[in-house]
Amino acid sequence: MKRLFVAALLASTTWTTVAGVAAADDNPWMIRGRVIGVLPSESADLSVAGAPLGGSVDISDQYVPELDITYFFNKNVAAELILGVTPHDVKATNVSAVGGADVDLGDVWLLPPTLTLQYHFDNGGKFKPYVGAGVNATFFFNEDEGNVADGIDYDPSFGPALQVGFDYDLDGVPGGWAFNADVKKIWINPDVTVNFATALGVAVDADVDINPTVVGLGFGYKF
Repeated sequence: MKRLFVAALLASTTWTTVAGVAAADDNPWMIRGRVIGVLPSESADLSVAGAPLGGSVDISDQYVPELDITYFFNKNVAAELILGVTPHDVKATNVSAVGGADVDLGDVWLLPPTLTLQYHFDNGGKFKPYVGAGVNATFFFNEDEGNVADGIDYDPSFGPALQVGFDYDLDGVPGGWAFNADVKKIWINPDVTVNFATALGVAVDADVDINPTVVGLGFGYKF
């Protein structure tokens, strides 16, 4: 009876330990907070009534906080959703209709939620690199057309996204805190219409490529 009791106690202790570790390993949620740099690689084709106008656009870099939520299907495969907004100053450059001058197009806010499917190279160590690919939807709001244009309209954009990064475990236990570095390339290609009714008497159409590189550093917590 004594041996049976000891065996049962050992089994119970072992099961509790294994279950606790499994629960920590199996918890699927991770939240990260980062500071990101949004660095556009911009270009544009400007036209009036289908006729090429010449010129391009210049869109400012921005540095903002960002939140992402990650769900782990297992230790290697996860899905990540990033959430954040960025304001950008915009100007048209080398516009032939105004003698090759630059034209202030004001500023606009971007809401670019991006969903990626990731593969994490987890060999049990603290350093856990990953790669990802997914889709982006970008919405524009709070458009300010500046001092020259009478109005400006940005259509929503949908495109692919690629990602590479790593988490570095700070706790040495399943779950807990990690340092994160992350780089994404996002393809954002909105159609833009700028109304120059007062200054030029025309509306300028722009096929704009923003295509930012998004670089982030921050910390994550896996529950």
